[in-house]
Amino acid sequence: MTFINILFFLTPKAEVAFLEQNYSLRQVLEKMEYHQYSSIPILNDNGEYIGTLTEGDILWYLRHNDISTALKWPESLHLMDVPRRNDYTPVNASSNMEDLLSKIIQQNFVPVVDDCDKFIGIITRRDVIQYYGDRT
Repeated sequence: MTFINILFFLTPKAEVAFLEQNYSLRQVLEKMEYHQYSSIPILNDNGEYIGTLTEGDILWYLRHNDISTALKWPESLHLMDVPRRNDYTPVNASSNMEDLLSKIIQQNFVPVVDDCDKFIGIITRRDVIQYYGDRT
């Protein structure tokens, strides 16, 4: 396999919608709806990636809690109250293509962090597949 720098595929943080850990459920729902995301990265106050929230996580949360209260008071419910079933595993910006491919098979996108664990963007499965499709 030819060496490819994974940053070639990076969608930078400035172009990616993400959640901040202190968001209310209302803010989460609005952001996911506006961007039409089914999953979205979560960052802490230091800009570090801490997990991924999916539509499924929200649905399971509502299923196991009083949905009428949750829908009436989404401002009082917080993002961190919603259990995440499966956080997407990030890669370091210096990772190799094999590391990226092993994760992108399992995830719609792969969060990318720098050496200080700061979130710098994502790599989407679509971009990787499109790259390899264009080469054939």
